[in-house]
Amino acid sequence: MNIGTAEWIEIGQLKGDDLKRRVFSIMREASLNLNAGNSEDPSILEIIPRLAELVPIRPELESFREAFSALARATGLWNYIDKETADTADALLAEAVTSEELGGVTLHREQISALNDLLAGKNLILSAPTSFGKSLLIDALLASGQYRRVAIVLPTIALLDEFRRRLRRRFAESFEVVMHPGDKATDAPTIFLGTQERLINRTDLGTLDLTVVDEFYKLDPTRHDDRSITLNAAVYKLLSRSRQFFFLGPNIDHVRVAGDGRWKFEFLRTRFSTVAVDTYDLRQVEDKAERLFEEIGEDTNWPALVFVSSPDRANRLAADAAEQLAVSDQSADFSAWLSENVGANWSLVQTVRFGFGVHHGRIPRAIASQMVRLFNEAKLPVLFCTSTLIEGVNTAAKTVLIYDKAIARSNYDFFTFSNIKGRAGRLGQHHVGKVYLFNAPPMQEVTEVAPTLFGDDEDAPDDYVVHLDESVKVRPEVDERIDALKESLDLDSAGLRVAASVGLEIALAIKHMVADGLRKGQSLRWSGYPRYSDIGALAEIVCAVRNAGEFGVFSPRQLTYFINALRHTHSMKAFLNNYDEQYKGNAESHDNVFKFLRACEYGLPQLFSVIELFVKRYDAHVDYSLFLHDLSRWFMPEELKNLDEEGVPIQISERYHSHGDSRADLIAKLARAATSDAGMTSFEKGWVKAALDLKI
Repeated sequence: MNIGTAEWIEIGQLKGDDLKRRVFSIMREASLNLNAGNSEDPSILEIIPRLAELVPIRPELESFREAFSALARATGLWNYIDKETADTADALLAEAVTSEELGGVTLHREQISALNDLLAGKNLILSAPTSFGKSLLIDALLASGQYRRVAIVLPTIALLDEFRRRLRRRFAESFEVVMHPGDKATDAPTIFLGTQERLINRTDLGTLDLTVVDEFYKLDPTRHDDRSITLNAAVYKLLSRSRQFFFLGPNIDHVRVAGDGRWKFEFLRTRFSTVAVDTYDLRQVEDKAERLFEEIGEDTNWPALVFVSSPDRANRLAADAAEQLAVSDQSADFSAWLSENVGANWSLVQTVRFGFGVHHGRIPRAIASQMVRLFNEAKLPVLFCTSTLIEGVNTAAKTVLIYDKAIARSNYDFFTFSNIKGRAGRLGQHHVGKVYLFNAPPMQEVTEVAPTLFGDDEDAPDDYVVHLDESVKVRPEVDERIDALKESLDLDSAGLRVAASVGLEIALAIKHMVADGLRKGQSLRWSGYPRYSDIGALAEIVCAVRNAGEFGVFSPRQLTYFINALRHTHSMKAFLNNYDEQYKGNAESHDNVFKFLRACEYGLPQLFSVIELFVKRYDAHVDYSLFLHDLSRWFMPEELKNLDEEGVPIQISERYHSHGDSRADLIAKLARAATSDAGMTSFEKGWVKAALDLKI
């Protein structure tokens, strides 16, 4: 049973008895197919969200409501059962799978199946479409009362904050939520939220009842994610102390495991989707840019995501769109705030002013969070984005326009294409999403995930094996490799793990450069806070082993200047405005300064700590720790940095912070300011209230 997009559009234009006859025919044919055992057929499943969009708004279909609920029950899409009009049996089923602990959410059949496996204590790897509702399963597990200590591994800080908000709303009385590196867990029931880089370094995990890994396909090194090794090492560490695990991800066909029987789990692959999608093929359009602007100018497509290949391209296209049309008059305050607090020359100021947002890895987290919030509230109707937005951040997108066919310079595969396409539509808001294709989609192919930690240890890369638990017996070949690495790098096991955070090959290059630099008298022997020349010596080494562009700069000299300027600037607002005034480059690359700030959080401190590791071989008194700790939080109080991750931009919170303030003190000050008339604009008040979940 296959009804195409054009036919559904025609059905929506029918009226009266013509509409009733056509809908009755569709429901009858669907029922016959279900009775024939075709309940997994996506073409039948998608009838439910399409009818859910049509039946409630067409008076002539009022008498179909009960039959519609019966069809929803038969497909397993129990969340679509209308409890008010369904017959008694259907309504009772919907009631039975409705969770009051989760705010009255009704689960569907496949969610219940997965949940039953998990609550029975099984390890589960779930592959399901974006609209499946995978996050609800995590919440349902936490609500069950079976788990006291849980670790959740997420790919981005933005997703950490989204999870933190949801979990604190639902489980504030049941669990402590530990997210920031400086947070310390107690003996109370605890949820550890973290990226792999954060969780691998935690020392307070204890024994875990459950480990959850979201977007688990990133464990496969063939996906060319340079964080894959760290992810595998972090998950290995967590699973070694966890009673159960639950991996989630989209559109995976197989999971490859070594044949030694160490890893036992159920693999549930489902195509069960809760929304339908209309696809429009625009490959033959000659002027694609003109057509793109036409489509994003149509309010029937809003909220709309435009997928493009890179941050520079997102910035440029968004700026071009803002020159040609305006799609909102509700974002002027945001634009004015960006102009004052980041810099008037940033292209995003004009882009946002006319209703266009931008979301990619260089956008500051608090600003990106606000961008998504305004998008979901329909105040910023169009969002130009890169692949960063497909990694789990929830949006209320009705339409996805896939404008490019690449990520950076490489064409994306069918797996990535499916994930991008899966962002169209959202249960409860847009039952039917729309996808516009400006290029030919990639060939369909089977997607297999082969996590490094599920493979044979002797085949694993050196950067991973150094993290293997020394108390667990491994094959002699692996022991010999580790011993050889210790000898070549002149490091113990703990030192090897630090070195592996930047890559052992890079660490070996750093070792040789440190030895050479010390012979030449470079300023590498220091403790406490470095002089300008000391920072310069570090910058020379890291820019020799990594491209300076990775840090948002062009040269070691510029990196040194930026670090020193950040250290001596009294506020983030002043630092960014000073940068804005001095910037002479291309408009689309203006936000590289945020790439520098991201590098200060993790990448640069890790590289500098490896340099310190080797300098200590010559002088045990060397100590970079104070500098590295302060660099990782932008030389700001930790409370400001943490709140920025939670959606309150530093440019606001730094105005209210006093020396000695605790996190609670600062939040109390912000809350008071957000409810009074002094010191904070009405736009900032709304931002702070939303970020802090203030119910006032």
